[in-house]
Amino acid sequence: MLSRMVNIGVIGLGFMGLTHIKSYRHLPQARITAICDAIRLPADGNLASVAGNISQADEVHFDMSVVKGYRDYREMLANPSVDMVDICLPTPLHAEVAIAALQAGKHVLCEKPLARNSAVARTIVEAAARAKGYFMPAMCLRFWPEWAWLKQAIDEGRYGRLQGVRFTRFSEPPGWSQASYFKGDESGGALLDMHIHDSDFVQFCFGRPRSVYATGRSQFSGAIDHVTTIYQVASGASVVAEGSWLMTKGYGFKMAYVAMFEKATVDYDCNRGGEALKLFEKDQPPQVLTLGGSDGYVGELRHFLESIESGRPPTLVTGADGMAAVEICEAEEQSIKTGSVVPL
Repeated sequence: MLSRMVNIGVIGLGFMGLTHIKSYRHLPQARITAICDAIRLPADGNLASVAGNISQADEVHFDMSVVKGYRDYREMLANPSVDMVDICLPTPLHAEVAIAALQAGKHVLCEKPLARNSAVARTIVEAAARAKGYFMPAMCLRFWPEWAWLKQAIDEGRYGRLQGVRFTRFSEPPGWSQASYFKGDESGGALLDMHIHDSDFVQFCFGRPRSVYATGRSQFSGAIDHVTTIYQVASGASVVAEGSWLMTKGYGFKMAYVAMFEKATVDYDCNRGGEALKLFEKDQPPQVLTLGGSDGYVGELRHFLESIESGRPPTLVTGADGMAAVEICEAEEQSIKTGSVVPL
């Protein structure tokens, strides 16, 4: 356990803000001392109605005599008791708020994508390099147990050389914050909201792709709402990722992968419950693998808090990684528009 509490201010009380707030409940070193939202700040501290698809059995109700509420993030940044700022705002606001928080001397966690384009993302990374506090983009997939397991299996060559892998991430259109998500010039559509997780995981496992070739379409956001990408990676493995917001209402959400090693196939589907992760090893009966640990949201927040406590910047994901993920998605977007392979 860490030796001191970290005082946290959460900016943005939408779906992801509540997801982070609930994740902090699992981290004894985390203390939420401030919340901020220009529109949805509740005077009584009850956030039960903020996001309609959040289970009411797990509602959040702050004691506002203990937790300070703000409508202007600048006022929160002026509070010297806030050690760390967690930014869960729409993408167009990330750079302004993240840079201001870094300049105020705060540690900063910022939701993905860092920005709609890599030029803006770079301004955040440059500000972080000059800052006293630490900075980390919230790329939660690197911390998800089944993905961390896959990364380790690849690195160790546990089942021989990885020959190919396919990642899928499918969802109905977002049911919250549609005014933001459906402005593709600001949000980037499913490409930057969802698919970026898998693009980032590709670079985590294989390094920066040498090139991408992508196909896709826009349905309602004006940006890319469905994408399928082939990544050329240094290892020579066949790597494909597909992401979509085009699933019909009622489909829900699915994240999955199939990895083909020389001596085994691994199949993960988040919707299979206790049999989500299956291993088909050569000359062995099929196995269901049960992994311990928390989900990726808790994992990423724990990593950042431990970095603050140890006095060492985060290592599992950096600001440069967050910017590179945007660069990869930009190349995919260019490939879709031109029909060509785009080098990186």
